[in-house]
Amino acid sequence: MKPAATSLLRTWVSRARSLAAAIAAVVAIGGQAAAQSAPDAENGRYAMTPIPEGVLRLDTRTGTVSTCTKNGAGWACYAVPDERSALDAEIGRLQVEVEKLKAELATGPTVSGKVDEALPKSDQLKKASPKVAEGDRRIEIPLPSDQDMDRVMSFLERAWRRLIEMANRVQKDVSGKI
Repeated sequence: MKPAATSLLRTWVSRARSLAAAIAAVVAIGGQAAAQSAPDAENGRYAMTPIPEGVLRLDTRTGTVSTCTKNGAGWACYAVPDERSALDAEIGRLQVEVEKLKAELATGPTVSGKVDEALPKSDQLKKASPKVAEGDRRIEIPLPSDQDMDRVMSFLERAWRRLIEMANRVQKDVSGKI
């Protein structure tokens, strides 16, 4: 055998041994990790974290989170509402609705958006025209009565007074704080 081929063979064998050792290490570590993934008897099933209201309890097997509070009779634990399950339920409901709408759309008539006939160039509807006095050819605009004008002016005067009073109060408050 040539020296270059021998050197190449030795390198290949060395790498194969290293790869086999690495695979064995990964398998051994993976087995230990799998054994550790389930909570052991010493640590228990639940992980507890103190919170101001009591204790937050995590079930390490199911992932359920509960809040535990002490009351007169002892400790009571209540499951925390799971937002994920609510979101999953809403997603499921929406998917059913989408499928229903798709089926409804497939059975209904299709409209392409185009029409065969061209639209008319002029508007067919009659346009409203202002009222014209018969003899003078003037437009009649009904004006408000004196009573309506008095009511409007009274409202505006009250609004103006309130605005001025408010501005004076703000000015007094600001000048008093300086």
